[in-house]
Amino acid sequence: MELSSPPEQLLNDQEEQGHFSSGGADHPWAVTESLRLRRFLCYGSESATYCTRERALGPEGALALMELVQGGRGCEVVEEVKRMCLEGKTVRPNPALFALAVCSQNSDSKAKQAAFRALQELCSSPGQLFTFIQYKKELKDGLCCGMWGRGLRRAVSDWYNSQDALSLAHTVTRCKHRAGWSHQDLLRLSHLKPANDAIALISKYVTKGWKVVQEAYADKEKSEELMKVFLYLEAVEKAKHSTDEQEVVHLIEEYRLEREQILTTHLKSKEVWKALLKEMSMSALMRHLGKMTADKVLMPGSPEVAAVCERIQDEQALTKAKTHPFSVLVASENYKRGHGKRGKLKWQPNRDIIQALDCAFAKCLSNVEPTGKRFMVGVDVSACLHSLALGSSVPSVAVAAAMSMVIARTEPESEVLIFSEEALVPCVISDDTSLIQVTAQLVQIQSVGTDCTLPIQWASENDKTVDVFIIFTNNETYATINPTEALRTYREKTGVFSKLIVCGMTSNGLSVADPDDRGMLDICGFDSRAVDVIHNFVLDAI
Repeated sequence: MELSSPPEQLLNDQEEQGHFSSGGADHPWAVTESLRLRRFLCYGSESATYCTRERALGPEGALALMELVQGGRGCEVVEEVKRMCLEGKTVRPNPALFALAVCSQNSDSKAKQAAFRALQELCSSPGQLFTFIQYKKELKDGLCCGMWGRGLRRAVSDWYNSQDALSLAHTVTRCKHRAGWSHQDLLRLSHLKPANDAIALISKYVTKGWKVVQEAYADKEKSEELMKVFLYLEAVEKAKHSTDEQEVVHLIEEYRLEREQILTTHLKSKEVWKALLKEMSMSALMRHLGKMTADKVLMPGSPEVAAVCERIQDEQALTKAKTHPFSVLVASENYKRGHGKRGKLKWQPNRDIIQALDCAFAKCLSNVEPTGKRFMVGVDVSACLHSLALGSSVPSVAVAAAMSMVIARTEPESEVLIFSEEALVPCVISDDTSLIQVTAQLVQIQSVGTDCTLPIQWASENDKTVDVFIIFTNNETYATINPTEALRTYREKTGVFSKLIVCGMTSNGLSVADPDDRGMLDICGFDSRAVDVIHNFVLDAI
């Protein structure tokens, strides 16, 4: 039967279509330059392997990108970068910034201008701007070209001048430097000409310091916007130098200062943390639960615990923050552990907070966007699943249980199988099944030997039509049938271009995916970004 084709991407594939590495029959799913580019933009690698451990980026790891740009397709590359970023298909921001840096170093003036225009649109934080500049610096020697030309100076100046003044004041005081660069460096090297008086004030603050700003503006007549910026920067400076805990609390509440703008000494104060808690984002709240419990901000039975539990379980807030169930699981497991990653910070987990996180996990299931594909999830129980998944420090059994539950509850056509060399049984997940109950099913069966082709063979023998096979395992696969062969045989029988994702939750390296088959993906470790990689892969974005 003929296999269907994937949707057309913005960057049209101009390469000849390849072959199945094992079969030799023509098919429209070859791994092309544009596909390798999309993989790189998504997670920083052109290969069919996503690793939770982020690696340094360079020309040698982005060959498709370099070939496309050097082949005169730089403008198309920039458009693809913009499309993937704006559609939320990039799980890591740095690869897109690296691609823009490459395009901006190119001799093609149109590609260079397009890259600089995209910079203003895609760099939402100074950290991203600093990272882009550092990539430019690293590429300068390798590509034998200059760096601080007119185009870059204009792009950096436009980034600062295009922002709302009060937002920029918040930005430059929250993230001062990264990747070896600071705002002071960029304002000096770009020869910034401020677009208005408020931007000029901020520029003077960054380059000359607060004392100079005070002398220049204290007695000067100020517009409403200028006064707001002046008072905000004054509040930041007061919080930086004040020894009065109550004054710092007042400044946080009145000017909505954030943790990054507060000195480390003040972050030992319970009252300061209580003030920060009022405006803290959902992701930051979950990330700092352990710290706040250790510092006795969240005491059993306190109003603060009640308020935190209410926020964590607020379905509207969870939806607004687009919180994925797996992110809640990571927060819950890290909190229940009772200590930080290095073990220095310790706390006694609060039972009410743990229950609130369990409730939030269930509520966040509605935040997951269904793909409409037919899934078969296989959880390999041939080895102990209690070791921690790389990248998230969550027990692998919890990862497998949570992802099985997410897929079963959000995808109408899905099945979950528990398998080992000696057994293959269904995992029952209904609308009222809890995460604990799913986990209990996974630890009941244990055997030896890992054969990730068993779910594929079972689907073939039982005439199941599957678009996506997802395998969760702690082991490298040892199969009598090569996974690529098993998948190819299944495709030929059903006429469906089925995909195979193998998640080696504790692995630093997998070698299951055929590098010449775009329908196969390996995942080493498992973190919240892996969730988005899977979603993109299933929907043919990569």
